[in-house]
Amino acid sequence: MAIIDVSKVKPLAGYVLVKPQEQPKKTDSGIILPDSHDEKPQHGEVLAVGGFYYDHGIKIELSVKKGDKVIYKKWGGNEVKFGEIEYQFLKNEDIMAVIK
Repeated sequence: MAIIDVSKVKPLAGYVLVKPQEQPKKTDSGIILPDSHDEKPQHGEVLAVGGFYYDHGIKIELSVKKGDKVIYKKWGGNEVKFGEIEYQFLKNEDIMAVIK
């Protein structure tokens, strides 16, 4: 399978493509953390946004845009790997906040 250019991926209605923030490999004081500490990141950058969707007949606009830094649910979304990087496809309701 050919490597997909992530810039050409357009999420469907109600979905957002996010590049998770990398987890630090050492603490601020210089302690190197083992790979076993890796937890799923809960924040990242929005790379692409799908269109609006309807919920019980009500039109819902997505509340984020490309470039936003967001915090999302720990176990929300679906991981998709393009090349060596894992991205998250999140539903609009999985995003909890925009970081200003």
